[in-house]
Amino acid sequence: MKRMTEFFSGVAREMQKVSWPKRKELTKYTIVVVTTVLFMALFFTVVDLGISELIRLVIE
Repeated sequence: MKRMTEFFSGVAREMQKVSWPKRKELTKYTIVVVTTVLFMALFFTVVDLGISELIRLVIE
């Protein structure tokens, strides 16, 4: 039990040392991530449709 208490005490100390992002930074990073994910999803959708059409043309 003592080891668990020491562990969580250490975790609490380390969490106080963490440099958390400000709200403005967090919003900026979130927008970058969401935009990147949407762009990649659109890109791979277009590539998939293109490859599907090429295969359909070759088969017919």
